[in-house]
Amino acid sequence: MENYIGIDLGTTNSAICTYDKETLQTRVWKSPEQNDVTPSAIYFDRNERQLIGQTAYNAVPRSPDSCATLFKRFMGTGMPIELSAVNRTLTPEECSAEILKTLFGYLPEEIRNSPDIGTVITVPAAFDQMKKNATLKAAEMAGIGSVELVQEPIAAVLSFMKTHQTDGIFLIYDLGGGTLDITIAESIRKRVDLLANGGIELCGGRDFDRALVDNLVRPWLYDNFDLPDDLANNPQFKKLLRLATWATERAKIELSAKNESAINLYEDEIRMNDLNGDEIYLDIPLQRDFYNDLIADRVNETIHAARETLSKTGYTPNDVECVVWVGGPTHYKPLRDKVSSELGIQGDISDVDPMTAVAEGASIFAGSIRWEDEQGQEDQEDQERQAADIIIFNAIDRTPDDTSKIAVRVEGQPPVDYKFQIVGLDDGSDSGSLTLTHGEVVTVNLTKPGNNTFKASVYDATGNLIQEDEIVITKVDVSPGRVPSELSIALEVLGRIGGEPELEYLVTESDLLPKNGDTTVRAGELLEAGSGNSLNFKLRQKDAMGNQSDVGLLQIEGTDLPEGSSIPINTDLKCFYEKTLGGNIKFSVEVDVAGTVMVFDDVYYFEEGFTPAASQVIEKGLHIQKRIEHIEEFIDDDPRLEQARRKVELSTMLDPDEPDMEKVLEANQANSEADRLLKQIEEDPGNRRQIRQSDLNKAVGFFDNYIRQHARPAEETAFDNLAETAQRSIDNNDNDFADHLDELRGRNFEILWRQDWFVIEEFKYMANLDAERFDDSDRFEELVHIGTQLMEHPEIQEILAGRREATIRSEAVDQLRGVVAQIMSIPRTGGAADHDAMQSMITNILAG
Repeated sequence: MENYIGIDLGTTNSAICTYDKETLQTRVWKSPEQNDVTPSAIYFDRNERQLIGQTAYNAVPRSPDSCATLFKRFMGTGMPIELSAVNRTLTPEECSAEILKTLFGYLPEEIRNSPDIGTVITVPAAFDQMKKNATLKAAEMAGIGSVELVQEPIAAVLSFMKTHQTDGIFLIYDLGGGTLDITIAESIRKRVDLLANGGIELCGGRDFDRALVDNLVRPWLYDNFDLPDDLANNPQFKKLLRLATWATERAKIELSAKNESAINLYEDEIRMNDLNGDEIYLDIPLQRDFYNDLIADRVNETIHAARETLSKTGYTPNDVECVVWVGGPTHYKPLRDKVSSELGIQGDISDVDPMTAVAEGASIFAGSIRWEDEQGQEDQEDQERQAADIIIFNAIDRTPDDTSKIAVRVEGQPPVDYKFQIVGLDDGSDSGSLTLTHGEVVTVNLTKPGNNTFKASVYDATGNLIQEDEIVITKVDVSPGRVPSELSIALEVLGRIGGEPELEYLVTESDLLPKNGDTTVRAGELLEAGSGNSLNFKLRQKDAMGNQSDVGLLQIEGTDLPEGSSIPINTDLKCFYEKTLGGNIKFSVEVDVAGTVMVFDDVYYFEEGFTPAASQVIEKGLHIQKRIEHIEEFIDDDPRLEQARRKVELSTMLDPDEPDMEKVLEANQANSEADRLLKQIEEDPGNRRQIRQSDLNKAVGFFDNYIRQHARPAEETAFDNLAETAQRSIDNNDNDFADHLDELRGRNFEILWRQDWFVIEEFKYMANLDAERFDDSDRFEELVHIGTQLMEHPEIQEILAGRREATIRSEAVDQLRGVVAQIMSIPRTGGAADHDAMQSMITNILAG
């Protein structure tokens, strides 16, 4: 590669930078307005002409339905970006692709048109695999060829270390427009290793803006004007909130330079009347003290995230050199002062620009990796140079060190009396004539930045030149080391034919990247050539809270096999996997088919994850709220309970018809954070036994009070035996209790499912659900219609009136039971269609 590009694809602003490997200098390329950063905004004017950047950002307040902003928050969710004023619907990936194309347009033509470009795009550390895949999709749509991803904190620390080149431990506090990333990094002799990652996915300057609008601007508007209660949803006043948000952000930025500002918009700027016909304006004073109090809870959460991330490493604040500030909101000095003071770590006072550090670091990263490896060619740490079959020169091709090593590898019997010589073509250095032996190592000096070229010559016993090779070693400014994986990646397998699916982990959380390896599994069924069947390799991810989701799918289909061949059951299938430094997943399978080794690597990687509906977020929040109340029965002095309660309020107070998906996602994120806090409480050694005992007592009590009377004798015995096993699990403090508890609850449901009254009540509950909560709403409504007709059947009416014996079987209830089962099987809204298809595919790969 000759051209190294770094792109910070941000929530609110984006930037592009190049890295010169000869001078080791970076250059940020400015927008047409001569700004280092470009707003991540798209606008279509009345002629449907597309404008991007500052012009689009300025149009957002007046033409909100013609603009797309903040779409990075929805990457990988499948959430459509609706531009109703111009009758357009875009995906977040399409929007991001337009930003990428615009940024690339800032580069000189000779770089843009060069085939020799390596581009690195940054992503938040909190991005899961679907969001990363969506980012790669956006790059592909933008026409960018060789692309690698890197976590934003890695890029930030590379930018910082380029100017400092100081050994030590550093805490990177990257607070952008939409996300917070916390990273602990260690620099040793210009090599940077990431020790731990953390952060909050939906926490950034955008959230501070919304807090100001909700707690200052809205109340002021209602106090001064006659406005409808549904201000956010009312088409007549929708533009007002956009204008107010725009003015609020402007006033907030001014607070970085002074103690007070004002949220101002004149009547002729708003051009809107209230319900009484009065002209609306904004004139709201904004003081630092008010703003500091308003964002205090959110800032405290970022401090907690920083402490939690640091604790993963075993280091203390005294071990950390400084906090490295990244992102626009960190321009605000009171925020920096509070974070530094609370953490007990001094803040960085260098000249690193928080707005461009990520793009600069991305370009440095682009210049420090081997692009041949990143694009899927053979992975090897060293370059190999050879002009004969038996003598090979190995050298690490990129290093920040002033010296490097060239090693000799001789395959087979070493030739007698052969000599070799290494000459530096840049500085004239000469190793002299050395005896050619396997394993011989020569240290060479790297005298200049960028490429250092050496000539390796081999001579036979008579002094004749028989081999000559050129070796290029690139001296880089700073080199990324290994990075801990933020997610676990697993292959779904069966322990035995007919068994339940389980996960075989390929990469676990905190494994150091890059990581590659192989594992052997077996075919769980016969696959014949030409058949419509397939062997299904399902890749799944699991985050730190145990949440699982689909990542990708590789299928070996019958049509892939040569005519007349087959893959018999129990055939070994060798799987090769890699998770790169940037977090990309590569997966392939080798299998011997009729004596020929075939390789399959056509993996479909999902680009859309799960987007919950508001009603689902509320339902989950209410469930978490009940868990909080349950835990409070015997633990009332843990501050994490109050934290969880405050977080879950975001979802329980959500409007079921909330149109703002940003609020829905924020509430869903708050649910996840509350769930994480409760899991921490439940797993604390001092709490674990009490909570487990309470859970077991409730399950047994429910059985005794409501289920036992309906259970068969064998079911009673089985339940009692399992309850005793669960009790022993509590007494022994082992890890099997959760499985035992799930089985107890499952047995309760199985017995209830036989009861006619239970089936009737389940249908009545489901019939009242919103059809829009289901992926196939038409099928849901059809089943509800069938069930409603069955409810009028005389047999069911007799049961409802208490006139029918429970022991008399009802065919009408059996039919209703089938209806309820079918409703339960309809996927809920938010799952992408390809995920539903994957769930329907049978897992037919056996563990090795």
